[in-house]
Amino acid sequence: MVELLSPAGDLRKLKTAFAYGADAAYMGLPEYSLRANARNIDFNQKEELIKIKKETGKKLYCAINILFHEDQIEKLQKQMQDIKSWPFDAFIVSDIGAFDVIKNAMPDAHVHLSTQSSCLNSSAVKMYQRIGFDRVILGREASIEDIKKIKQAAPDMEIEAFVHGAMCMSYSGRCLLSAYFSNRSGNQGQCANSCRWNYRLMANDKLEQVLKSESLALEESERPGEYYTISEQDGFTTILSSKDLCMIDHVQELVDAGVGSLKVEGRMKSLYYDAIVTRAYRKAIDRAENKITETAEEIEEYRKDLFNISHRKYSTGFFFDRTDDDDIYEPTVDGYERNFLFIGIVEDEVKPGIWSLDVRFQVRKGQTIEYIGPEIHNIEDNTFTLLNADFEEIDQIDHGKVQYLKTDKPIKKDYIIRRLNNGALKSTNGR
Repeated sequence: MVELLSPAGDLRKLKTAFAYGADAAYMGLPEYSLRANARNIDFNQKEELIKIKKETGKKLYCAINILFHEDQIEKLQKQMQDIKSWPFDAFIVSDIGAFDVIKNAMPDAHVHLSTQSSCLNSSAVKMYQRIGFDRVILGREASIEDIKKIKQAAPDMEIEAFVHGAMCMSYSGRCLLSAYFSNRSGNQGQCANSCRWNYRLMANDKLEQVLKSESLALEESERPGEYYTISEQDGFTTILSSKDLCMIDHVQELVDAGVGSLKVEGRMKSLYYDAIVTRAYRKAIDRAENKITETAEEIEEYRKDLFNISHRKYSTGFFFDRTDDDDIYEPTVDGYERNFLFIGIVEDEVKPGIWSLDVRFQVRKGQTIEYIGPEIHNIEDNTFTLLNADFEEIDQIDHGKVQYLKTDKPIKKDYIIRRLNNGALKSTNGR
């Protein structure tokens, strides 16, 4: 069985990930997660999390993967008694001290080595296995051939690998750019995504006026007048922003190499992103395991949706020989491209054909919208009726109000509503 592991920045995303096909999801604890700006989970949400686990029977992993300072490790030790009562199936850690704290408090706990530890070889994997890790999340720099050799050398170790989402310009997130530019450490969960800011290369004549220097420099769009000098060697300069990872066409190769858990990046990304990506990889994994009844043409529709969510140009990262063409076939994308607008989520059927909504973006009467679900690609609708809290017909619905949608389409709870984004919103700003 190959596990599909999806991000869950909060409880709503967790429910979405499970509804759209994830076998497991990962979340962070406040203060200890490398996505500190994700909503994460609060210590008062334990009962709701237990309920979700009981209803779905799926796995939940807790990210405690910052690099700990002394005061932080002391705080973790004090909180372990409470953490023990949470319904986590495993903990994701990068700091060996955090591993020791967790194992001392919970000797039987399952612990996964974070990709932040940049584990890339079989000797390291076997060492982590000896000291008690149950799974290694390999660094994104590991190739398919590396994975095969690692699995052969340590056949009993669970191997997890990222297959989709943002990549870092540094070794598996060990980056100092954010700390240097904005005093926000990526190793403490505060990454400002500095590698994805908009820069321009300043010409030498401009620099002579500003810096009195022969060096080249970068200027960021939101920080005019601040120049970051760079050096040039052999006619090339450092490229800061990476492409996004997409292995949707290579799931079978990953499975054959020995990857037991395919991981989607994106705890900071939208619920809509979580649903679309999880659904596409669910179909790809099921096809690899011969568990699917859809035709190849139907499966292709789910794949195409990966190109209609916000993303940088896709590539296969480091999985294959760099002499190969690593770009995923798609139209050229400069910056981010988004072809659909996420409108909201279908909630409960309050009356026959009338549904309550969690509205995220305005929709108006007469527009064409689509419903998407875990097992249906899309259902178009332009004959729906919008209702206010008193079930009176209105012309538009907006975020933050009690509103309903009436339709004769066969929709269900947790379906997502979207509409075509006229002009395909495009932005080169990655923040």
